[in-house]
Amino acid sequence: MTLLTYQIFQTVVEQGSFQKAAEVLNLTPSAISHAISTTEKELGFPLFHRNKSGVTLTSYGENLQPYILTVLNSDSKLQQAISEFNGLTSGSVKIGTFSSVCNSFIPDLITSFSKLHPNIEIKIYQGTYDDVYSWLKTGVVDLGFLSESSSKDLEFLPLYKDELLCIVPKGFQTKHKQYIEPNEIQNQNFVSQRESTDADVQNLLHKHNIKIHSSCHVVDDSSTIAMVTAGLGICIMPKLVLNNIPYDVDTYSFKEAEYRTIGICSPNANGPAVNSMYKHIIKYFKSR
Repeated sequence: MTLLTYQIFQTVVEQGSFQKAAEVLNLTPSAISHAISTTEKELGFPLFHRNKSGVTLTSYGENLQPYILTVLNSDSKLQQAISEFNGLTSGSVKIGTFSSVCNSFIPDLITSFSKLHPNIEIKIYQGTYDDVYSWLKTGVVDLGFLSESSSKDLEFLPLYKDELLCIVPKGFQTKHKQYIEPNEIQNQNFVSQRESTDADVQNLLHKHNIKIHSSCHVVDDSSTIAMVTAGLGICIMPKLVLNNIPYDVDTYSFKEAEYRTIGICSPNANGPAVNSMYKHIIKYFKSR
């Protein structure tokens, strides 16, 4: 297999079709198809399932992808190092992030970084905590934003403390006007999200041994707020999330403030471009 074959493989994975991969690489669809078929014959097993809607990885392809990404990332870092030796600053940086960081920080980060390094390409991948963790482990992204509770075995650099708030419908009665106590949530109807998106909330509930009833299980933040606004339950959300969602609800801090810690993980932070972005992110949060 050649470097071009690896590039063709990964582009097909990202685009989901031979036709779209051909457009990205400026090759013909038949050239893409031939390259993949030749590789499959060489390897002795199929890499893709072909169907009318596009292509998807076989189990063999899924197992092979991390190794191919390692080769492609190594080549990218080599090209960046050569550029740096020649007095140039080029390359690419792939960043994984979850929704609230993407909305609140990424635009400023990318804009400020691009002013300093206009020739470095930035690619943003947005997903859940689990998505970002998986992308970091498989080398899909170079850097990834996670909360500390979702970083698992990855080395984690804390950057930002984000307060967790209790969100309730208008008119919800609490013992105190300024805050809510954890035991007031006990047995309340709760609007829940998937654990891959609210690991920090689950940790808070376990910490205080809070039992809840959930009749609403949603995915995104705006739907969660909509359910609370309609009086279908309460929820706990990071303050950062609320900055970007119009809402007609009441919010309460906990008597003893609760937080999630947002930070950066960088198991693939090698190469001049990635290292420059890593340092820029740290400097950006220190200045806030």
